[in-house]
Amino acid sequence: MKKAFLLTVLVLALMSPGTGQVDAASSETYRQLNLFGDVFERVRAEYVEDVTDEELIEAAIRGMLTSLDPHSSYLSPENFDEMQVQTRGEFGGLGIEVTMEEGFVKVVSPIDDTPADRAGIMAGDYITHLDGEGVLGLTLGDAVEKMRGPVNTDIVLTVVREGADEPLEITVTRDIITIKSVRWSIEDKVGYVRLSSFTENSEDGLIEALEAMDAELGDELQGIVLDLRNNPGGLLDQAIAVSDVFLDKGEIVSTRGRREDSTQRFNARPGDLAHGLPVVVLINSGSASASEIVAGALQDHQRAIIMGTQSFGKGSVQTIIPLPGHGAMRLTTARYYTPSGVSIQATGISPDIIVEAALIEAEDEDAMTSEADLRNSLGGDEHEESEATRSEEALADYQLGRALDLLQGLALISAMAPSDG
Repeated sequence: MKKAFLLTVLVLALMSPGTGQVDAASSETYRQLNLFGDVFERVRAEYVEDVTDEELIEAAIRGMLTSLDPHSSYLSPENFDEMQVQTRGEFGGLGIEVTMEEGFVKVVSPIDDTPADRAGIMAGDYITHLDGEGVLGLTLGDAVEKMRGPVNTDIVLTVVREGADEPLEITVTRDIITIKSVRWSIEDKVGYVRLSSFTENSEDGLIEALEAMDAELGDELQGIVLDLRNNPGGLLDQAIAVSDVFLDKGEIVSTRGRREDSTQRFNARPGDLAHGLPVVVLINSGSASASEIVAGALQDHQRAIIMGTQSFGKGSVQTIIPLPGHGAMRLTTARYYTPSGVSIQATGISPDIIVEAALIEAEDEDAMTSEADLRNSLGGDEHEESEATRSEEALADYQLGRALDLLQGLALISAMAPSDG
């Protein structure tokens, strides 16, 4: 009886809408559904431990979705609630964006100033064990669930890192993750905006940063560095809105699904809120999804110079489909395309200027020789030191330093160019 009921439900799900008739070409589907029903009944009757019908059906749904691609999944009611909290900018956990690759958890990027970031987890790390238990065989959802836990409790992540001779064991203390997606500062008359993720307040935070920098420097502001490194993405509407801040017109991104009529195009509204200032966008292998939409749009419109290293290449669209009383499903429904029609999926964004990350270390001052060290050298004129200084963070960040140098060079060239009339 249970099997007959189950098959009836599955057959009804395949019936053509509005006709009430089953497609005659579905005989193979019915044969596969009979196979599913046989396995379902055999597990219920003979599995070594008692499992509920709900557990089996949920496991079947999880398996069906996760077999499609790394980003499709089933969300239990608890996971669905947590996802909604996460997009609002506050949630519990370690602070990493992850995907599944070759059976292991791969870190897309750590989120700024979170336990994982402070513990030294890096983009590209592979997590092979959680508290000594292997992740091989787990779904991504199962692995993420194991990484969650009470605040102030520790978890040991076994990490395989490119260039490391052996696996690393990194202890991370769980905490409430509060994301402030936008931070800004002024570096040598250049505005620096760090966007760590795309949450509900990203556009507002960016506009506030630009307004504050304009109020502080006015016409002396030489350009903007938009830092999207290790930004794993987030809300599509915020990626569009952030791109629109710098664009006056034109397409920002399009999405194309399986059906021809599913194509959507998103265009910029009039008004460049950065007033045409030169922009450099920093990206790296941890820049994914929404970050790649912004970088691709500004690159195709020649509105910004993209600097850094190749981005992650996550160019697929996931739609959250609520299942009343049963959580939701996250289903990949389309791909992202840049304004020039290039798919981001699996290729990513190629920077205009490749700058590898490097650690700047001060030279040994005792070994340095300058004019002032020479015997009988002339003294210099007394003068005040420039107020334009770089923060310690900027001095230690090679890629950011090159972005600042580029924008200052562009400002110098602009100032030297003869004016009309």
